[in-house]
Amino acid sequence: MPSPPETPSPWLDGTLYPDECVPAQLDTLSARVDFLARLCAAWDFGILPTAETVAEIRRPHWREAVDACQLLTSPAYHLLRDWHGLPEAPYLGRQLAYIQNDPHLVSI
Repeated sequence: MPSPPETPSPWLDGTLYPDECVPAQLDTLSARVDFLARLCAAWDFGILPTAETVAEIRRPHWREAVDACQLLTSPAYHLLRDWHGLPEAPYLGRQLAYIQNDPHLVSI
């Protein structure tokens, strides 16, 4: 009797895969990088990850995938680099004047 298909991990947000089936596991570096790219893209547009997803991607075994991802235009990606203790990478995204000139920015 064939085994039933694996169900995705509870932290894996299936909505990040509108173009393909949600993977049951992210067991390769390329699958983890793809997930991070999808996650950061959503996050940068205000779609926040769940607490379970954040807890998972902060685990040490994600460090290699975070470093390999290289989404230099993504604010969320730079946060992931910081969480994993990776060296700063150049931010290539838009610098918004109304944010740069905010006197309270240093407090955030």
